[in-house]
Amino acid sequence: MYTLVKKLHDIPRILTFYSHLLDHCLSSKSLNLTKVVHGQLIKVGFNGHTFLGNRCLQFYIRFQSTDDILKAFGDIQRKNCISWNICLKGLLNCGQNEMAHSLFQKMPERDVVSWNSMISWYVCSGRSDLAREGFQEMLYIGVKPSSYTYSIITSLVFDALLGKELHGRIITSGLIRSNVVLGNSLIDMYGKIGLIDYAVRVFMSMEYLDLISWNSLITGCCRAGFSELALSKFSSMRSLGYSPDQFTCSAVITCCTNLQNLKTGRQLFALCIKAGFLSNSIVSSALIDLFSKSNRLDHSVQLFTELDRFDSAIYNSMISSYVSHGISESAIELFVLMRREDVRLTEFTLSSIVASITGIQVEQGTQIHTLAIKLGFEMDLIVCSSLVHMYATLGFIDYAMRIFTHMVQPDLIAWNTMIMGLTLNGRLVEAINSFQELHNRGLIPDHMSLTAVLRACSYGGFVDEGVAIFSKIDEYYGLVPCYEHYVFLVDLLCQNGNVYEAMEVTEKMPYEPKSTIWESLLHACIAHGDLRLAEKVSKRLVELEPYLSLPYVILGRIYEMTGRWEDAVRVREAMKRIVVKKVVGYSSIMIKSHVHSFTEDQLQQNAGRDVYLILRLLTWDDSGTSTVEELNEF
Repeated sequence: MYTLVKKLHDIPRILTFYSHLLDHCLSSKSLNLTKVVHGQLIKVGFNGHTFLGNRCLQFYIRFQSTDDILKAFGDIQRKNCISWNICLKGLLNCGQNEMAHSLFQKMPERDVVSWNSMISWYVCSGRSDLAREGFQEMLYIGVKPSSYTYSIITSLVFDALLGKELHGRIITSGLIRSNVVLGNSLIDMYGKIGLIDYAVRVFMSMEYLDLISWNSLITGCCRAGFSELALSKFSSMRSLGYSPDQFTCSAVITCCTNLQNLKTGRQLFALCIKAGFLSNSIVSSALIDLFSKSNRLDHSVQLFTELDRFDSAIYNSMISSYVSHGISESAIELFVLMRREDVRLTEFTLSSIVASITGIQVEQGTQIHTLAIKLGFEMDLIVCSSLVHMYATLGFIDYAMRIFTHMVQPDLIAWNTMIMGLTLNGRLVEAINSFQELHNRGLIPDHMSLTAVLRACSYGGFVDEGVAIFSKIDEYYGLVPCYEHYVFLVDLLCQNGNVYEAMEVTEKMPYEPKSTIWESLLHACIAHGDLRLAEKVSKRLVELEPYLSLPYVILGRIYEMTGRWEDAVRVREAMKRIVVKKVVGYSSIMIKSHVHSFTEDQLQQNAGRDVYLILRLLTWDDSGTSTVEELNEF
């Protein structure tokens, strides 16, 4: 063998021989056999050969043996770019991320494969920012991206301008013409951005289509709110002979849920039964959600009980269904069953359970919070936002703020939850400051953000701040003001005494004003002393809310003040004839794990009489005002 190795003309035969041996190692999947062959290479002095060294690296990567990878890599005397790339990929596959990053920095030459490995690792590690930076650096130094590079980067684009720019680069590179994977990535990108017309254009321009192309388009339409178009594309897909899979069905079922189209949803249900898709948890959970949101909770329960296998997705859908229908007890019971069956809890499970904690169930809330910390979800955005909302709703706003301030990078939902929580708990200045901080962080407010901050301005009477924010909704934030925004604007103008401006806004707003706006205007008219306008507003309010007492009382007073006694009598008689609705509020308190509810004039509990007796005793003064006879009246 040594004589054979030393003969230069036999080297190609030796390379072929050892290459076949390594292929045999691959087919046998034996690490020991690979090490035997590698040892023979070391013995004959061919372990430093570039080709054979690279082959050894590939096999050690398959077995994820870090030490062997580093040793084989170190033995290669003339490392080429392939050697570096194989070692880099091996370290990443073995989870040696820091070591891989250090190796990447030392590489004498980085080609597109090197960059793809690092960018892909950044994405898998949740470091989208580093992936984008890596892509920009790759372009800057002149490395031409491959179709795989573009398919990774398209998954990170959530901005229309950047998406179009990336699409232009792909067209210029000439990679998209017959590349189905890249075309599908672009369809998915435009679907996430909401540019469905661009997604359809990419779809129509593709030379070849597969099932993933159809799924990407249908899912994109559904995600962007074009559910009708998604159903149309699903029909076209079926007519062209494509058979749907589980992902297709789950996306179309979601479209039916968004449209409240139970008829088509039932047809899809039958299709899923026929195709055997009910064993897929994604499809089953989508069907449970469909029936629940179509007000067929009994169908959701029946489907849930008839399923053969359960996982987190199915449990989460059923728990969420119970919560959305206000059946918190069943949701908590199912959560307990989920724990007993040792089904993995997810952030969506905890979020749904937290949402089920209403009223004053503080103890249950703190227990779920403790469980979230125990399971490692204390930094999860979804769970944290739900906990912030729960504590804010229960009145523990300081706890909510503490959770929010410990969030690493709160998203817009978390900011909105915090601003609304501060507003509802009377911390109005802090709510407005939080909105400004959101703006300073570079986040773009949405309708919920603006609703929360305008409500804070309305509650606190911050007229100038509220009017300034409302004026920016269209031009600065690029949004169309919704009805709630107009409600708070009118209220602010009324608080500032600008009754006529408020009336002008009400008459010109693109929505039909409801009683809330007219009540604000009516109070402002009385405070301003404008009886003519107050009469006009009162009559409008009577038309909208004929059972409300306020406009009748105001009209009666106006007619009396102006000497229109016949009209005053007519309004009084009308008020007597019409049954006036009275909204009765109630308060609750928890005593020894029991919730007691109090209405305005009634105590809703079995021990009500005893409580009233104790209250009378507590208010009994020395003069003997309260007697035993008076107490017995209760």
